[in-house]
Amino acid sequence: MKAAVITSFDEPPRYQDFDEPTSEATSTVPLTVLAAPLHRLTIGRATGKHYSAALEPPFVPGIDGVGRDPEGQLRYFLHGNTRFGSLAERTVVEAWRTIPIASDVDPVTIAAAVNPAMSAWLALRCRMQFERGQKVLVLGATGHAGSMSVQVARHLGASKIIASGRNEAKLEALRSLGATAVLVLDDPRMGEVASDVDVVLDFVWGEIAAKIMERLVRGRADRSRPLTWIQIGSMAGETSPVPAALLRSSKLHLLGSGLGSVSTPELLEALPSLLEVLAQGSLHIDAKAIPLREIDRAWREAGNAAERVVVTP
Repeated sequence: MKAAVITSFDEPPRYQDFDEPTSEATSTVPLTVLAAPLHRLTIGRATGKHYSAALEPPFVPGIDGVGRDPEGQLRYFLHGNTRFGSLAERTVVEAWRTIPIASDVDPVTIAAAVNPAMSAWLALRCRMQFERGQKVLVLGATGHAGSMSVQVARHLGASKIIASGRNEAKLEALRSLGATAVLVLDDPRMGEVASDVDVVLDFVWGEIAAKIMERLVRGRADRSRPLTWIQIGSMAGETSPVPAALLRSSKLHLLGSGLGSVSTPELLEALPSLLEVLAQGSLHIDAKAIPLREIDRAWREAGNAAERVVVTP
């Protein structure tokens, strides 16, 4: 079969022949791949840079996608670490890692939306028990996951959603998706405007996160009121100099959300409700389909495209 194949961590995948997919698992589903997204996790594993990377070349990258089983059923699937990833004409997946979806959905849209929407969905549904009416601050809101986080918070009933990022034009566009206020990351008004939030969804981390955290805590009228800070991404740095006194002087709950803090069974248990919301068209994402044979172009554009790049075998 044809696939995008990683032969070296230092090179992008190549469009070439690869072995037909096999699995040692007892219950598997063979799938014809219809759409496979190119997101940070797929690229991170393919380059050996993500903390969950566990394969050595050669292998087919891609951790998720939409495929059709032999009976014609559409399924969203989520791979474990396997040589037979989703960037191929065919793959094979353990049955418990697949979720049936409606036949009338657009596979490209679903494939594009699940990963970025999952970030906030798991953070608010698995890492904490988010309640309707709570207030949310999204740091790094202008990326795909950040934009989806604004929409997920709106869908789950947030009463206030502050979107923060560096691109002012993109921030303004988030008002139509549910943001009730927008601020650039280094806005000195952050401590005033966002001091009453209950939850921070943080896709930036680094030094800027520590500065914003301090502004929020110092701006709170009641520091004993809980503030849940969920660390999801690290676009501004892998480490953050959080002052010790900040943790001692407030009811700040600092936790992370990602593979490991949410187990695969927990993730798959949370996904059907998200897939249902996506199938209803309640959350919006711009997707760009690129054929598998043009994987070199898809790989180049994935990090910079305004749309989520999805590979279509």
